[in-house]
Amino acid sequence: MAVATVAMAGSGGRAGASAAPGPIKTHVHSLSLTGASASLKTLGAQSTAPFSMVGVTWNGAHAKLRGTVEVRTRSAVSGHWTPWLKMQQPDDIPDTAEMNRPGVRGGMSPMWSGPSNGIQVRATGAGKPTALPAGLRVDLVDPGKPATGGTQDSGMGLAGYAMDATATDTGTPTDSVAPTDTPTAPAGSDTSGTPTATDSVSPTDTPTATDSASVAPSTGTSASTSTSTSPSASATSWPSQLPSLSEAYPSCTTSSGSPSASASQTPPNPMPAATTSTVAPPTVVTRAGWGADECARETGYPTYGSAVKVMFVHHTDTTNNYSCADSPAIVRGIYAEHLNQGWRDLGYNFLVDKCGTIFEGRFGGMGLPVVGAQTYGFNTNSMGVAAIGTYTDLSGGDSTASTFPGAAPSQAMLGSIARLAAWKFGMTGVNPGTGTASLPEGASDSYGFTLGNSYSFNVVSGHRNGFATDCPGNQLYNALSTIRSYAAGPVSGVSVTGMSGGATKSGTSYYTKGAATVSWTTATPSAVISGFDILVDGKAVAHASGSARSAAISVAAGSHTVQIRATHVRGSTTLSGSVTLVGDTTAPTFPTAPGVQVRTGTVSSTAVPVTVTWKAADNTALGKVMATAPSSATFGPTVTSWATSAKPGASDLFALKAYDVAGNTGGASVYRTPNIIQETSTTRTGTWTHKSSTSYLGGYSYGSSSAGASISWTFTGRSVAWIVSRASTSGQAYIYVDGTKVTTVDLKSSTTLYRQAIWTKTWSSSAKHTLKIVVVGTSGRPAITTDGIATIG
Repeated sequence: MAVATVAMAGSGGRAGASAAPGPIKTHVHSLSLTGASASLKTLGAQSTAPFSMVGVTWNGAHAKLRGTVEVRTRSAVSGHWTPWLKMQQPDDIPDTAEMNRPGVRGGMSPMWSGPSNGIQVRATGAGKPTALPAGLRVDLVDPGKPATGGTQDSGMGLAGYAMDATATDTGTPTDSVAPTDTPTAPAGSDTSGTPTATDSVSPTDTPTATDSASVAPSTGTSASTSTSTSPSASATSWPSQLPSLSEAYPSCTTSSGSPSASASQTPPNPMPAATTSTVAPPTVVTRAGWGADECARETGYPTYGSAVKVMFVHHTDTTNNYSCADSPAIVRGIYAEHLNQGWRDLGYNFLVDKCGTIFEGRFGGMGLPVVGAQTYGFNTNSMGVAAIGTYTDLSGGDSTASTFPGAAPSQAMLGSIARLAAWKFGMTGVNPGTGTASLPEGASDSYGFTLGNSYSFNVVSGHRNGFATDCPGNQLYNALSTIRSYAAGPVSGVSVTGMSGGATKSGTSYYTKGAATVSWTTATPSAVISGFDILVDGKAVAHASGSARSAAISVAAGSHTVQIRATHVRGSTTLSGSVTLVGDTTAPTFPTAPGVQVRTGTVSSTAVPVTVTWKAADNTALGKVMATAPSSATFGPTVTSWATSAKPGASDLFALKAYDVAGNTGGASVYRTPNIIQETSTTRTGTWTHKSSTSYLGGYSYGSSSAGASISWTFTGRSVAWIVSRASTSGQAYIYVDGTKVTTVDLKSSTTLYRQAIWTKTWSSSAKHTLKIVVVGTSGRPAITTDGIATIG
């Protein structure tokens, strides 16, 4: 199969729909509404063939239904019935020439229900006996599924409503509506809702032969609007070339079974010249892509204008609670119902779903000024773009309330509509943001307009600007200025949001060894952005698509400025603010070896409290320092010491690793030997008592209460700590180092503590030293208990 989704250079793909493997069978099953009263027509609750869209139509394209039509549908998934839902008056009306053809029917806006298999309908006239037109019927549209591949219906019930839990699984639901809520027919009238045996369409309203494939025959039967053949879709016939009828109708046959003459028809004369746009076209799901059956619509070429001067924005007035995977089925459903009303083809030129996926509408060449059926009286030289969903006010502020809760249009939807406008008006050189154009009124009965008079419009206008309707809903209508801004450009809100992929932030700058991934954001959607350039020091070093929001770059050593330049599809550019990115390949250093010294704290036979000190430096920005031995720890860039412990009696490795912000590393290490020297290796004067307890190091200590008694250790090392026991009765001691008194310490403590390193001293290098302790003989608490010393060799 040829390509069914067209993406030209500079356009970005959008998620949502899948291409169909060929034309998809759609069926319209029509049931008549009946009733003896002219102001009440009904269809009783009943099981039906599967359907996913509901339409209500009547005889005569110009006839009006003045009243209310409500429907309930039964979910084919849950078996539950929806509440009564009000159908909306039609927003889209064919061109007068199309509307005046034989067999064209009036109708409500079709309603997407999701997979359903039951229906109930009531139509109530607004007072006058003629409020309800003749030939009222409900059209149940089955949009079909791809024979292979493609997407499946999501199973979502109508509008996502919670289903009626009291409903039964039979053909007649238990209606929860109170009797006063049910229209009452005059006595003697038939309100059973049972369809008549024959369709109420009058013979004079029967479509012509060319339309017969699109209208259901007798009531209760099913009409197919497609064949099983697979036409060859072509990506080369667009955006501006005339479509090939031989490709559109490869095997369509006439009612006699002979080949259709449509494939040999010549193009209309005069034919609009193909026009090249200054803007690359967007990605569009073609008719072949969403499964259109070209044999079902009116054969031949459509009517063309001279150039598209105005784009009218519509909404389909269907539920917003749909899966974007269902969008092709929704488009097929609208197509089938428009054909069922006797229209030549799908009325809109394009449709856009909430994911921003664009669908080709009416056949004829997406780049050509195809006359659609969308804005009555102004269809010629205009283009209709329908937003799939309902975009009325959430509060019901629109003058005509919708069945479905209104929703704000997504940015993706607005962006895709803007992209269509930028591309289409790039063919005529009109600014879609500020441009205006005049169109003549082509209908004699359009409210507020006079046949033949010309009226000025913004080139991006809402349906309500050209017809008496609330379409496209207040929320979408109020967003038209945003669409114009998106379409006109430039890209707004371009800002670098960060860097990753090897780059780390410190302060306001980023650092890297060379590689970095730059991320950015915009206020403008991707659909109207042709691409981004990443600038380093003002020079473009990388390019990214309009849908990208990050890109990889590399920089040399040194400080650089990084900016993002966004290019709009119309050519204007926007430059972001600058961010500093520092390239750094130089490792951090330790100018001196780490220091290790004994610190105060509790000593055990397996752990001596020590402090490791260091000084780390970097040429740009230090990130952190990690200790890797004798245990692991991580420190910030300004930390220069680490309180830890070491096992005594062995040479220990003390190792550090410094990281700069860019990720470069440098290490330093030193071996040091902690030792515990106990009381037995001492010189003593005065009276000392050898004390035994498991609380002491090695199980023993020396204690003295004699003033002037001394105990001393001679050792070789660079750091020393005196280890004692402390209690509330402990006294004071003088400390001498190498014969010089250096301090007086008080061992008194409110709680009893053992093996406490209470005083320390450190030298710059290892040497031989003597530490002497002298008992002060403090009044009332003269005793001291010494448990040894700890040293670092």
